[in-house]
Amino acid sequence: MSDHVTDPATETFVAHRNLLFTVAYEMLGSAADAEDVLQETWLRWVKVDLEQVRDQRAYLVRITTRQALNRLRTMNRRKEAYVGPWLPEPLLTTPDVAEDVELAESLSMALMLVLETLAPTERAVFVLREVFDVGYEEIAAAVDKSPAAVRQIAHRARLHVDARRPRETVSPSRTRAALESFQRAMETGDPQGLLDVLAPEVVLMSDGGGIKQAALRPITGADKVIRFMAGGLAKHPHSITVVPTLVNGNPALLVHLDGEIDGIMAIRVEDAHVTSLYYVRNPEKLTRVQSETPLTLR
Repeated sequence: MSDHVTDPATETFVAHRNLLFTVAYEMLGSAADAEDVLQETWLRWVKVDLEQVRDQRAYLVRITTRQALNRLRTMNRRKEAYVGPWLPEPLLTTPDVAEDVELAESLSMALMLVLETLAPTERAVFVLREVFDVGYEEIAAAVDKSPAAVRQIAHRARLHVDARRPRETVSPSRTRAALESFQRAMETGDPQGLLDVLAPEVVLMSDGGGIKQAALRPITGADKVIRFMAGGLAKHPHSITVVPTLVNGNPALLVHLDGEIDGIMAIRVEDAHVTSLYYVRNPEKLTRVQSETPLTLR
């Protein structure tokens, strides 16, 4: 697509592109696949007779949702063969995303992993209704269900997510404070500092995708997590640097090894303690982080 907006179809698509990308990403957990969905959406959109479209934003969301559903079913088959834990592809985001509490929570690693436990149609309905407040009639058209069925699906998905989502919404400042304590203990090799900030039953998930070394199963318990991290730090005692950043609307750490990006560490905080650590090392999921271009979503 040209940078010069010259026709109504392009103008409308560009105006809603951030929204469409966020819808696709929240449904898929993959920025690369979300971009493919947007390309497919564009190819269909340019063939539409705009004079017959009453609500162009709703129509674009409908196309995006359908394409994302098709892609999600394909991705689910890929994930079955994935090596080790699968984590969402991290996105560098601008501060305004963090200021939107609901959007930041919906993009968090913790909630994105909860969304992974929903069936494809349930996930689409939940994302459209709970995150973007799309009406039941519009959702029904997007997922090819009746409005009554969509209401039932939305209710079922909400109960499912509520039972698994973090108990409290933690402010960015509290998350940042816990992250700073974690970073300080990590950089100084302070086991007691790590014990102080980690919850006793903390869970570490690391995603190497079979390309980079990572734990093949989640590691549970502060002692085990500290031992695992200490082993990694011992191999590279002077070559690891850690930089605070914003990922998926939440404070996170960008980890460099020998000057190169090694991964993104995101956390989940409850009661001022880190209850979950998510470390993405798979280089195929770090291309957007390496571009160093934070996203403004919606």
